[in-house]
Amino acid sequence: MEQATRNPRPFDMDVKAIRAKARQDIESGAVTDSYRADRQTVLKLLNEALATEIVCVLRYKRHYFMARGLNAEPVAAEFAEHAAQEQQHADQLAERIVQLGGEPNLSPKGILDRSHSEYVEGNTLEDMIKENLIAERIAIDSYRQMIEYIGEQDSTTRRMLEEILAVEEEHADDMSDFLAKT
Repeated sequence: MEQATRNPRPFDMDVKAIRAKARQDIESGAVTDSYRADRQTVLKLLNEALATEIVCVLRYKRHYFMARGLNAEPVAAEFAEHAAQEQQHADQLAERIVQLGGEPNLSPKGILDRSHSEYVEGNTLEDMIKENLIAERIAIDSYRQMIEYIGEQDSTTRRMLEEILAVEEEHADDMSDFLAKT
């Protein structure tokens, strides 16, 4: 049986130093000296993700209201559920932006330019499903790249993005299943 690799250096925490640091720059909130990521870049990425989620909410909401046809009811219900989940993602992203000392950019001006996904209305139920699948695939790749960039430098943001990514993958799978049935 293999022994676990141990850190040869004993663990020593200087609680007095931690307390002293915590009292400095308290206006920085959750961002302490130990934050290792490029905060401005992370804030830019999070605001782009926020714009992407807002565009997804709007697209899913439109598709929910516009879904028509024989098989539209279950698809429309899925669109509504996805819109609500995308809104939750937007809220999580906005909250994290504030925690990092930034401001969530919720301005409608330029939102499509900041968004990674596009807003495509779609004329048929099949078109709507395809556009949502494309948008989810864009979100999946975008979140993966953000997670890779952040790495171990900001574990809180990375975990949040990983959780959002998992839901986006479920959304893509749902859209793919509906597409196979059309």
